[in-house]
Amino acid sequence: MTENGALLRVDDLAVEFETDEGVVHAVNGISYELNPGDSLGIVGESGCGKSVSSLAIMGLVARPAGKVARGSIKFRGQNLLDVDGDAMRQIRGKQISMIFQDPMSSLNPVFPVGRQ
Repeated sequence: MTENGALLRVDDLAVEFETDEGVVHAVNGISYELNPGDSLGIVGESGCGKSVSSLAIMGLVARPAGKVARGSIKFRGQNLLDVDGDAMRQIRGKQISMIFQDPMSSLNPVFPVGRQ
């Protein structure tokens, strides 16, 4: 964890996508901090960047069109933007996970979420 106890700290995160029409600023300056035991709900209109910001944390922004343009994503004090692909695969799914929009295709309702 970081020196202030945060498990996850997202600071001034901006994610952009290059399109034929120009640059799309999907996320522009989101910041938050989660401490152990905290929960966070990200709500907003369709297309406002909720999923893209979560994909950025997981290192799953589609490249080469998409990129994290600025900011930092620190998980247990380590900036995930500085982690190479192999190391990120070790973190993803074991230490940090994401449930995608259709939970019935990702989760088995018979087992507790924590066991999946």
